Amino acid sequence: MDETCSPEHHDLELRDRACSQRDSSYYFEDGSCILLIQDTLFNVHRSLLSRDNSSFSTLFTLPQGSHDVEGQSDDNPIILRGDKPSEFRHFLWALYALPPELQIVNTSNADLTQLIDIARISNKYSFKSLETWALDALQEHVNRRPAHHSSSPFFFSGSDTLDSSPTQTHLALIENTEQLTRLIELAQLCGHDRLLNSMVALLRQLMNRSLQYAYLSMALADDLNLRSLRGAAYLEVMQKGSFTSPRRQRGTEESKQSVEITPAQQVRLLSGYWHLTRTWERFRTNPPTFFHGPTCNASWHQPGCNQAWVEFWKDKTKGEAVMSLGLADVIGRLRQVQKEYDRSGPTYMTPDCKLAARRSLTECIKKIEDQLPDYFSDEGLEDDF
Repeated sequence: MDETCSPEHHDLELRDRACSQRDSSYYFEDGSCILLIQDTLFNVHRSLLSRDNSSFSTLFTLPQGSHDVEGQSDDNPIILRGDKPSEFRHFLWALYALPPELQIVNTSNADLTQLIDIARISNKYSFKSLETWALDALQEHVNRRPAHHSSSPFFFSGSDTLDSSPTQTHLALIENTEQLTRLIELAQLCGHDRLLNSMVALLRQLMNRSLQYAYLSMALADDLNLRSLRGAAYLEVMQKGSFTSPRRQRGTEESKQSVEITPAQQVRLLSGYWHLTRTWERFRTNPPTFFHGPTCNASWHQPGCNQAWVEFWKDKTKGEAVMSLGLADVIGRLRQVQKEYDRSGPTYMTPDCKLAARRSLTECIKKIEDQLPDYFSDEGLEDDF
C-alpha cells in the first residue's frame, strides 16, 4: 500500500492540520491560495504559482465537482506532500524577491542550502525558468574561488584550497558532505550536466585529500549509477581503504578503524582487484604493441626495435619504482614506466618507433582509465589489450 494512503499517514495529516500554524513570512492577508506543508500554512498568490507553465497552473484548472474548492481556507488547504516548510519558504523567497535581492546569489554570500531548495522545489513543480536560474547560480557558486579567507562553512580557503592546473576550472571546496551529496543528487535529478560534471570533478579531487570522500563517492556512484565516478572511487578505496562487512561484530577495534560496506560493494572491490591484477600480469609479460615508423621499415630495423622495446619493458616493469606500487595499481605502474621511458628510453630504437611505442603506452593507460568502472562491475570485464 502507498505510504501516503496508509491510515498512519492519514492520521498524521489530520494531526498536522489540527496543529498547523501560519507561516510568519509567507502568509499574506491578500493571498489567494492556502497551502499546507507538514504543520505550516502558506497563503500566497495563485498568479505567481501559475507562472512558467508550472504544475500549479494545471492544478488550478482541474474541476472540483461538488467538493469545496481546496486552498480557500485554513480548514481546507491544498496539501503538498514530500516537502519541508523550510524548503518551500526558500522557494517562495525566489518567487517574491525583488531583482536587487536576487543578486545575492551571484556573490560569495549566496546561501547554498537555499539555492538547492529552490532548484529542487522548482523541478518538482515544473518551474523550469526558476530551476535553470537556481542551477546556474549553484554552478557559479561551486566554481567560485574565494578571494580571501571566508567565514563561510562551505569553503576551504588559503592553504586548504586544492591545487589545480591553469587549464582546469578551480572548484571551491564544500566542506559539508551532506551538501556535497545533495548537490550531486540534485544535478542528476535535474539533468544539469555542467553541474553534475563539476561535482564529479570536485569529488575526484577531494578523494586525494581524504579517504572519507572516496567512500562517499563510492556510495554515490552506486546509488546514482554514476559511471564517471565509480571507477576512480572504487580504485581509491581498494588501494587505501580499510573496510568491514555489516555482518562483522561491531565494537571491535577493527570495526572502529573501518568503514562499513555492503556485500555488493565488497564483491565489486574483489572483482576489481582480480581483473586489475590479471591485466598487470598480461602487461608484465607482453609490452604494448606499436606500429613501426617509416624509417624503421625502410631500413629493415624492425627486429632490432622490437628487441630493444621488449628488453626495456622487462627491465622497467620489475624495477623498484614499479614494484613498490600495489599489484592492482595498473595505471600507477604504467605511468611509472612512462616516466622511465621519458627519462631514458630504449637506446636501439629509431626516433619514429620511440614515438610510436610511447604513444601506444599512453593509449593503454587511457583505455584502462576509461574502462575502470567496468573492472568494478558485477559482470566483470574481458580485457583486450
